[in-house]
Amino acid sequence: MTQNTVIIPEKLNHERLDKGLAELLGMTRSGIQTLLKDDAILVNGEKTKANYKCKTGDEITYIVREAEELDIEAEDIPLDIYYEDTDVLVVNKPQGMVVHPSAGHTSGTLVNALLFHCKDLSGINGKIRPGIVHRIDKDTSGLLMVAKNDKAHESLAEQLYDKTSDREYIALVHGVIKHQKGTIDAPIGRSKEDRQKMGIVNDGKESRTHFEVLERFKGYTLIKCRLETGRTHQIRVHMKYIGHPLAGDPKYGLKNTIKGEGQFLHASELGFTHPTTQERMKFEAPLPEVFQEALESLRE
Repeated sequence: MTQNTVIIPEKLNHERLDKGLAELLGMTRSGIQTLLKDDAILVNGEKTKANYKCKTGDEITYIVREAEELDIEAEDIPLDIYYEDTDVLVVNKPQGMVVHPSAGHTSGTLVNALLFHCKDLSGINGKIRPGIVHRIDKDTSGLLMVAKNDKAHESLAEQLYDKTSDREYIALVHGVIKHQKGTIDAPIGRSKEDRQKMGIVNDGKESRTHFEVLERFKGYTLIKCRLETGRTHQIRVHMKYIGHPLAGDPKYGLKNTIKGEGQFLHASELGFTHPTTQERMKFEAPLPEVFQEALESLRE
């Protein structure tokens, strides 16, 4: 881990911080945004956002963390691929699969499977997360977009940041939600009580989830959620916050819940603009079998 300092030159006065630093440091814009999300960049000693307008003479302190040296091997793990070309790949991740390796968990992940399937993946997120533009939790199923080169990665990451990509989820929650639609606007950050969890905290990051009721059952509600931001555990934390935690959620849910293989949350729809053709693309994935069986049981 190394700490460095640079001064904003006059030519970058009034430029967006992420764009200016990308130019100044020779990094990608998405790489700068990742450092900002990790609080690894300070402007005059203070945390700030990617859209901060630089001022001549601003002192920028940034920390670059060396990538973990992990021996990540390609593994012949079946993938449910919905689309693939030379730029992007869309995969339907099964429940129970971790997206990328970590220390002590270097096999059986989506990345291990991708390395076997693809000769080329973008290198922007390093050796541990090749091609990974965004992720979903281990026990959340559904659609993910993967970048096969750095140009595609930049484009897809930019769409996530600018909120021009579409991500919709199906969730089963405890309790009967009486109103048909709603928006949860509450900042998410590391929980003050339990550092292993996320929570609603005053100094957290802006987080917004829109939801719509699809079906009501005795004691449960099936909803569709659209993410406007993409915080860690966002839907799980937001639904708990309004008193409707996800069914089956071992971390944020209730002890007395429907048995399954983790939280009943599925990334059902994914939309983005193709990095090269500029075609608007949209994909839909049906609910996994365990989810469908739980709904049938509730209907009966």
